Amino acid sequence: MSKIQSLLKKIGFNNFLLGLMLAIFLAWLFPEIGSSQSPIQWKPFINVGIAFVFFFYGVKLDPKQLRSGLSNWKLHLVIQVFTFLVFPVLVFIFLKLLPWVDDDFKLGISYLSALPSTVSASVVMVSIAGGNIPAAIFNASVSSLLGVIITPAWMGVLAEGMGQIEIDFLPTLIDLTIKVIIPVVLGILLHGLIFPVIKPFIAKLKYLDQSVIMLIVFTAFSDSFFQKVFSPYSLWTLVQIALTMLGLFLLIWSTISVVSRFLGFSLADRITALFCGSKKSLVHGVVIGKVIFPDPALLGLILLPVMLYHFQQLILGSVFAEHFSKKNKD
Repeated sequence: MSKIQSLLKKIGFNNFLLGLMLAIFLAWLFPEIGSSQSPIQWKPFINVGIAFVFFFYGVKLDPKQLRSGLSNWKLHLVIQVFTFLVFPVLVFIFLKLLPWVDDDFKLGISYLSALPSTVSASVVMVSIAGGNIPAAIFNASVSSLLGVIITPAWMGVLAEGMGQIEIDFLPTLIDLTIKVIIPVVLGILLHGLIFPVIKPFIAKLKYLDQSVIMLIVFTAFSDSFFQKVFSPYSLWTLVQIALTMLGLFLLIWSTISVVSRFLGFSLADRITALFCGSKKSLVHGVVIGKVIFPDPALLGLILLPVMLYHFQQLILGSVFAEHFSKKNKD
């Protein structure tokens, strides 16, 4: 148990997720401060914060490392196909078979399915479990870049299919290009110049990411509470959503396990496929969601399934990482 707690601390569970819970609590306690009716103009701070987050993300990407990771194409293909194709399709079927999932949460669950994989959590867990670390770094990085285009494209299809909202892909892509793609590309181009300078402070850069995400979560949930978006739902409804997220994680994990065994992957590659293919990025979920769903009250509703899945993927992922670590030692 102490090892799992240590792993959770390493991937930011104690600080970041507790910070997220605090942000939601403060949004509930003081909804007007973070809402769109607040005298504080939060939007400029958030937009600048997003640009800095993705600029430094680009700076941390080593172009040489990305090029060297291209050789293991079969593993990369499995991870990206599960992240951006199998996951959304399974969720689409999943939601058709689960009548107890409230229609208001289906959009958020569909949005979750279209998100890219995490970066830091996946790499840390693959490292602990004894997986293929270079492949994990490569896939997490590529997934993050692809998600900027694929996620809004998927949501244009899924949201329209549910008849809930209409997402205009081109304006969304232009907005994401300005806020995400351009800062990332600039960061990659300046990697050789800036990375040696910031390398001693890399560990502390996560606090910038976390602060921006907590600010977006605070403002989104503030508007949701201010407009009483969650009032119609009971605690049992939220428990049902949490259990649904748990079932979804286990379904994806089991499917990846079967496919990777069928393809004859080594244990190290199977571990990488499991952790990278089953994870979804809360950072990208919050940032991309801020662009796709401009209504802050709606964004709070949509982010709830994403956050519940994120909590559970960290906890279960930590347990599975310890299991594979022991298996590798044996």
